[in-house]
Amino acid sequence: MKMDASIPVQKNVDYEMNIDSLGINGEGIGRIDGFTVFVEGALAGERVLVKIVKVTKSYAYGKLLHVIQASKYRIEPKCPHYKRCGGCQLQHLAYEAQLNYKRQLVKDALERIGRLEDVKVNPTIGMDDPWSYRNKAQFPVGLVKNRLAIGFFAARSHDLIDVQSCPIQHGITAKVNSLVRRFINTYNVPVYDESTHKGIIRHVVTRVGFKSNQLMVIIVTKGDLPRKRELVDILREGIPGITSIVQNIQNEKTNVILGKGNITLWGKNHILDAISDLKFKISPLSFFQVNPVQTEKLYAKALEYAALTGSEKVIDAYCGIGTISLFLARKAAKVYGVEVVEQAIEDAKENARLNGIENAEFIEGESEVIIPRLARLGLHADVVVVDPPRKGCDEALLKTIVEMAPDRMVYVSCNPATLARDLKFLTENGYRLGEVQPVDMFPHTSHVECLVLMSRMDK
Repeated sequence: MKMDASIPVQKNVDYEMNIDSLGINGEGIGRIDGFTVFVEGALAGERVLVKIVKVTKSYAYGKLLHVIQASKYRIEPKCPHYKRCGGCQLQHLAYEAQLNYKRQLVKDALERIGRLEDVKVNPTIGMDDPWSYRNKAQFPVGLVKNRLAIGFFAARSHDLIDVQSCPIQHGITAKVNSLVRRFINTYNVPVYDESTHKGIIRHVVTRVGFKSNQLMVIIVTKGDLPRKRELVDILREGIPGITSIVQNIQNEKTNVILGKGNITLWGKNHILDAISDLKFKISPLSFFQVNPVQTEKLYAKALEYAALTGSEKVIDAYCGIGTISLFLARKAAKVYGVEVVEQAIEDAKENARLNGIENAEFIEGESEVIIPRLARLGLHADVVVVDPPRKGCDEALLKTIVEMAPDRMVYVSCNPATLARDLKFLTENGYRLGEVQPVDMFPHTSHVECLVLMSRMDK
């Protein structure tokens, strides 16, 4: 292959370079003779030795060989699997610096994608103890060199890493996995093979109520599960007080972890947990924020931005099981929650009953379809809250919000890039951006949650 003379680096050649900043996935970014090089594991302010492993016309990827001059924020990762596991990206960066990085990530996206300048981006709200914070864990199951492995996939691959414990998960998950290992090994239950689409056990999923101390274990299978009774006995004996044991059936050849069918093998078909003083029913397929400590901070800020007085009509798009909706309902005249997942809507209705809230109505369907329909029927919302998936809001929904012209809009986002895109649309169509509040829902990863306050320009 002929080399482009304008590209100053070559594949499989070592170079020294300085790292200037961190990218959207936590990777170091620097330049060699003005040519951009991405280096996973390197930190801003470091001088490093790298081997170039991939070259394109406009950038290259380097493998970190040696840190010549380390950043003052570089620390030793807590997890022994950190360098291989794809779950965390920032354990080698001191937590204070992680929070600063995430604030800058948001600012950069707003400026580069949204063309929004001079935006007030508050310091990231972090955790006092950023470990063992996840209430939901999903562990793929398979064979590695003919040995049982339960763990996580390596970064950018489906190479399974056998993990005994994970420091960002609730501690009970390690016990659950050890018991499932014993079950599989004792009864020779076949585990799933992605390449052949054969085997039975695909994933082990745990859901934990941090305030209720309730535990759900979900065994994801391809088809029937043998020795169900023995599995139940092992889990109940090993974890006294377990609340729910569920088999989820995923027959499809897909990366989607959970299928639509659930069989309750023992106990209840849900667990309960609380955010602040509100109780929530969580089913196997329910969306529920994975960091309960930070969720309380997130929702408190959402309520502050909504600035409800008790007379407002509120629409909560992508409402899930009604978590934000019910917080809003206690301060509003009426809340309409919209969500496409049928089970989530059923849970939302049950959660309203559970908390004695009667002014929240939940509607099943796509937000970009249901909310325009509500608008055509004459509903005018004073406040709209959106909490979309990573792809952001559908443009049809944004257009409807603009036409409905609520006084305020609270945008909750898990993706700064799509957030910036949507804010650009809103600011070009009659809305003023107030302030942005990053919240660290996912410590030690490159992900960040944001809340944004938008107000009508004519108000």
